[in-house]
Amino acid sequence: MRRADRLFQIVLLLDRGRAVTARELAEALQVSERTIYRDVADLSRSGVPISGEAGVGYLMRPGYRLPPLMFDADELAALALGSRMVQRWADPALGRAAERALLRIESVLPKALRHAPARDALLVPGFRLPEAMRAPMTELREAIAAHRKLRIAYTRADGAASERIIHPVGLVFWGETWTLGAWCELRGDFRSFRLDRIASVAALDAHFDGDGLLGRYLHAAQQQDDCDGATY
Repeated sequence: MRRADRLFQIVLLLDRGRAVTARELAEALQVSERTIYRDVADLSRSGVPISGEAGVGYLMRPGYRLPPLMFDADELAALALGSRMVQRWADPALGRAAERALLRIESVLPKALRHAPARDALLVPGFRLPEAMRAPMTELREAIAAHRKLRIAYTRADGAASERIIHPVGLVFWGETWTLGAWCELRGDFRSFRLDRIASVAALDAHFDGDGLLGRYLHAAQQQDDCDGATY
């Protein structure tokens, strides 16, 4: 990694609202702590407002604006591929947001980097993902962000229909399937619901405490998968 790129990465890592130790920076950038000390000192001398305290780490003081971004060919390819995945596999609103973000990035690129055959050859077909798998995503994302309870009509794999009140915590993509991770009041436990089996969604006025709920869901899903190989 070029030193200029490393300095920029240090600024990005410090611009997250929490203290970061020299060891954490060194591990993230695969350099020695001595190199981090030297780089941070040079950044400070150049006017980047970095505060440091022994035993605590470095912290970026509020109000600093990052310089304009520049990307290399592989970074642009990754961004383009990610944008196409979102456009093909997520809900339309998120897909449009991904397209706008990519257009905004491309608008400030040098002409030589705007069109690259290798990047254009990274294709993401969307025809294998049925519309029913994406249809409820916008409403589900809004409920997750607001910690709002939902009432859903759901059909299990065996065809049995039920109505559930759930606390939605996350959307998970498994390659060809989207599932909603949630606390199910009916079962008193975490459950994963395939989006194409959700017949209807109704947002309730009630909210839930979402603090730490996503982590608990992921732990429960991992435990179940380790025990019986369950597919969500």
